[in-house]
Amino acid sequence: MSKKATKGILLVQLGTPDSPSTADVKKYLTEFLMDGRVIDISYIKRTLLVKGVIAPTRAPKSAKIYQTIWDQETGSPLMHYSVIQCDLLQKSLGEDYHVELAMRYQNPSIEQALKNLEGMMLDSIRVIPLFPQYASATAGSVIDRVMELIRKWNYLPNISFVSSYCQEPLMIETYADHARQHDLSKFDHIVFSYHGLPVRQLGKVDPTGTLKCPEDGCESCKTTVNSFCYLSQCHGTTRAIVQKLGLEKSQYSICFQSRLGKEPWIQPYTSSLLEDLAKSGKKKLLVFSPAFVADCIETIDEIGVEYANEFKHLGGEEVQLVESLNADPKWIAALKRLALNA
Repeated sequence: MSKKATKGILLVQLGTPDSPSTADVKKYLTEFLMDGRVIDISYIKRTLLVKGVIAPTRAPKSAKIYQTIWDQETGSPLMHYSVIQCDLLQKSLGEDYHVELAMRYQNPSIEQALKNLEGMMLDSIRVIPLFPQYASATAGSVIDRVMELIRKWNYLPNISFVSSYCQEPLMIETYADHARQHDLSKFDHIVFSYHGLPVRQLGKVDPTGTLKCPEDGCESCKTTVNSFCYLSQCHGTTRAIVQKLGLEKSQYSICFQSRLGKEPWIQPYTSSLLEDLAKSGKKKLLVFSPAFVADCIETIDEIGVEYANEFKHLGGEEVQLVESLNADPKWIAALKRLALNA
């Protein structure tokens, strides 16, 4: 007879469509972009924009891309690696713990995962959003949703959240290990490409409403990790990896991908950096994407295909993506430390 678990761990990833069909991709995009923390405008404007413009026009294009990365046996890469991470963490933690996986958008839902945990009458639940750098639109949204659902429970176990872990030592070592799988000396430059955010969202973490952030961030955020500044945490992750690899400042650059709309997002944009690097004569790039702990559409296609083709069109020769954390045992050990609050 197996031992009854007393502690729960909830891993939450962003989400993925149930299938690469246009209908399922549209459903996923709609739920994702209708989150008020993702597109932080009024509900009416957001509804008109998302349901009237973005989802209908982007779904067919995104579905075609998903079809190129969707494996016939394992399905969505993000889901595939997330399930493996969940299973390996469960094995590592043992019978005292029960690990659930949820997606912030689509399935398995946070609501269903919490129902599973509620029925176990656990002493504690620890929530780990699978985003190393804190942003209101990612980890903030996960925490918000969990709190919204769990406050309805009649019994409340001890709840804790991991809001960020941008410089977690074992995670940093894993990224560095994956980079070393390539011959670093053959690359002209190393790029750290993070998921972008609208600039206005950087300042929104200030409750006084007076913080105004420049498009490429203030100087202090580039040298000091602020607990709730996404940009400062991206720089913090980069500094930690760079230190592990022994890189000089001239050898790498930071940029931001996946811009949506015409308003200013955090800069420099990845496309702009690629153009600058090509003009300066750089031919071979090694690219990290440390905002993601599992390979997904943003790494496999956006960097590995879209940006690679863009760079070649500009005169470059190669864009080599550094594999994400995926199922690396050292990353699972990092997750275990986060789960144990170590």
